[in-house]
Amino acid sequence: NASGTRRAKKRSSEESPGESQTPRISGRQTNSKRKATDTEEEDDQSEKKYRKCEKAGCSATYPVCFASASERCAKNGYTSRWYHLSCGEHFCNECFDHYYRSHKDGYETFASWKRVWTSNGKSEPSLKAFMADQLLPYWVQCSRPDCRKWRQLTKEIQLTTALAATYRCGMKLSNIKMEGPDQCSQPEDLRVAEVTDSWWHSMLILPPLLKESPAGPFLAAYYPDCVGMSPSGSLSTTRCVGPGLCPYFQPFYQPNECGKALCVRPDMMELDELYEFPEFSRDPTMYLALRNLILASWHKNCTEVLTAEKCAEHIIVRGLVRVRCVQELDRVLHFMTRKGLINTGVLAVKRPLLPESFCSKNVIVIGAGAAGLAAARQLQNFGTQVLVLEARERIGGRVWDDVSLGVTVGRGAQIVNGCVNNPIALMCEQMGIRMHKLGERCDLFQEDGKVTDPAIDKRMDFHFNAILDVVSDWRKDKSQGQDSPLGEKVREIKKNFLQESGIQFSELEEKVLQFHLSNLEFACGSSLDQVSARSWDHNEFFAQFSGDHTLLTEGYSPLLRRLAEGLDIRTNCPVTSVVQKEFKRQTRSWFLLQVLVSVPLTLLQKNVLRFTPPLPERKLKAIHSLGAGIIEKVALQFPYRFWDTKVQSADYFGHIPPAPEKRGMFSIFYDLDPQGKRAVLMSIVSGEAVPAVRDLEDKQVVDECMKVLRELFTEQEVPEPSSYFVTHWNKDPWSQMSYSFVKTGGSGEAYDVLAEDVQGKVFFAGEATNRHFPQTVTGAYLSGVREASKMVSL
Repeated sequence: NASGTRRAKKRSSEESPGESQTPRISGRQTNSKRKATDTEEEDDQSEKKYRKCEKAGCSATYPVCFASASERCAKNGYTSRWYHLSCGEHFCNECFDHYYRSHKDGYETFASWKRVWTSNGKSEPSLKAFMADQLLPYWVQCSRPDCRKWRQLTKEIQLTTALAATYRCGMKLSNIKMEGPDQCSQPEDLRVAEVTDSWWHSMLILPPLLKESPAGPFLAAYYPDCVGMSPSGSLSTTRCVGPGLCPYFQPFYQPNECGKALCVRPDMMELDELYEFPEFSRDPTMYLALRNLILASWHKNCTEVLTAEKCAEHIIVRGLVRVRCVQELDRVLHFMTRKGLINTGVLAVKRPLLPESFCSKNVIVIGAGAAGLAAARQLQNFGTQVLVLEARERIGGRVWDDVSLGVTVGRGAQIVNGCVNNPIALMCEQMGIRMHKLGERCDLFQEDGKVTDPAIDKRMDFHFNAILDVVSDWRKDKSQGQDSPLGEKVREIKKNFLQESGIQFSELEEKVLQFHLSNLEFACGSSLDQVSARSWDHNEFFAQFSGDHTLLTEGYSPLLRRLAEGLDIRTNCPVTSVVQKEFKRQTRSWFLLQVLVSVPLTLLQKNVLRFTPPLPERKLKAIHSLGAGIIEKVALQFPYRFWDTKVQSADYFGHIPPAPEKRGMFSIFYDLDPQGKRAVLMSIVSGEAVPAVRDLEDKQVVDECMKVLRELFTEQEVPEPSSYFVTHWNKDPWSQMSYSFVKTGGSGEAYDVLAEDVQGKVFFAGEATNRHFPQTVTGAYLSGVREASKMVSL
């Protein structure tokens, strides 16, 4: 092959009909064109030399060089070696030398790119990577709904999101359509059909690395090529905090960060993702690129449905792999929608978010609390027919907001604990609702009106947490059968500490410790003598919501009302039994394929809802191993804000109990309008104090509360409340509780058992089914999202 004339090459399958060929010349000789008869041409073709791609499995018998960088480019002729990037994309050895050899014209271009790549990325800056990143042509899909053919752009055209969104067949660089016949009628390149084959991805030499991905600003601390982005693209050096972007949206872990709820590693697939997309297990780059793009796009605008079309505009990558990325986009988007990672909350949906295969079931949801409404909203958005049955005359369940005192006071939940990635914060963002950030200041008032020295509070808070640390050490080698009541264990550890250290707590210090214990009982919803020492904080082993604690000044009701919009909800409709596929309410029955039970734990424990056949023994045991916690609230409206001078605009203040048996009796007071002029306080009854007020009249409970307030504000006159209310959750027939806890001898695993479905027909949701986030509206909401995903996946 050192010299001589090569005969005309047989036209490759990728040439256009009627296109003439210039024979390939080797050495310094020149061969002029000649005319030939059909017979002579056949003889020439039979003697012609060519080289097919040597990559095993590649179907390209006559490769074509896409680079055309060298004057000696083989184009669709002979080369000593073809370099394979994908089936249908190759470059010749002459173009390789043009960039790789230091004496060639293209070397400095390659070297300059290599410097950028190595300074930003982690992967090898090979010549193949250069070709894929800089020279492969872009492919774009026609935006006409009746066409949607893929077209290869010419070299001079750079793909942008605007061009990707508006491109039509035949469009020039100036975005003006070419003159002449309808370009959409031209056939699509045959290579596109190959891209859609399942095997095509396995023949890809390099993974796709996106340019200008929306995820870029979120992932500035990562190597771009480790999270599916090109190191040669424009890189952001700061975290994405643009106008309108909620600071509570942090969907990605930053390097060396952990323990943040609803957060993903941008450089690693989660277990459920690996289960759903096993083909990406060996090289997850394509999946990570798409998933990170989708998540970032959703958190940049959570008020509109995120579609595959919107995401496809942002897939900026060279080569046929862009076709495959857009093809995979639907699957990834549907998976993330199904899991409630995107297209969730109070989003208004005009057409089903999932394909019809996910929408064939009819579902009844029992209970219109946060869990039931979340599941029903998700299912209806997916395209499923849903009927919600609610025993009360209102929706909301244990969320019940009262406005009778001039401000919104939650008879049930009203606080959001940890807003970062919290779906409640997401829904507030979607609705434009502002949350009030709760401050850290909480002065502790004694019953003589004195403010407790913060140093004493800090010291006793340290001892309180030290006691809990000892409990944590104690339980490490304890089985479920060796459990003890948390209250008993706290007293034992405290006694041993005082004996061994010789320290004696003062009377005030002992009272401050009791205040902290009352807060723990408030968190558990029960006396510590009923709570498991082994599993009282079982959920802390999982990532929790971080960030600000906030007060919903308008309550949770606006969120739940929006969730309920457009749903078929039947109130005053208590369900008494679930009989296989038939669900009965007195004289009426419904027949369906699946049912979701989202009723409070107490109703399951007391068999208010009967199941035929009975629930499995394993589930019944779990139901009774959990406790039904109770707290009550007292809200007081006053003619003026008598506490302002002393409290100084703090969101709350504490009450030091005069004796251990009094702890939990109005231990903390919340100012429901700290920055305003309305005079409303709300306090809590928890722990052993709950049974003490259970049989009292509301006026008696208020009198007890007023007695405490007058002792805390001895230096001034405390007026009688102009209005008030007292909650009675223990007497509510459809709740009979506030939130769950793990009883002594129980385990956090019981939450997982409660969440298990029965034969794919009966499903369960509610805060008592959420092991990660129990006792919260957030946990209830997420349990509904979880069950909706399970139901459509079966």
